[in-house]
Amino acid sequence: MRIDAYNQIQQIYGTQKLSKTEKKTAGASFQDQLMLSATAQDASTAKKALAATPDVRQNLVSSIKERMDNDTYEVDLDDFAGKLLEKYNGLF
Repeated sequence: MRIDAYNQIQQIYGTQKLSKTEKKTAGASFQDQLMLSATAQDASTAKKALAATPDVRQNLVSSIKERMDNDTYEVDLDDFAGKLLEKYNGLF
């Protein structure tokens, strides 16, 4: 086996081992950072507030339920009809 021929070919194509590069940090440490826009921060605050709010206002539901059980709950028919028409007109 001719080692000399291999060495010559290696010199032509430049296939020497590459030296490891040294990291140049110059004493600084790098950390990942996350920066949110003002809109994203507002959305995050709103999401947290919404998560802390219960889905059902139990105090309001219990008072209406109590009035219904006592037959003292009254609905304003004109108000109900007006809201019903608003919803109906909103469909078309």
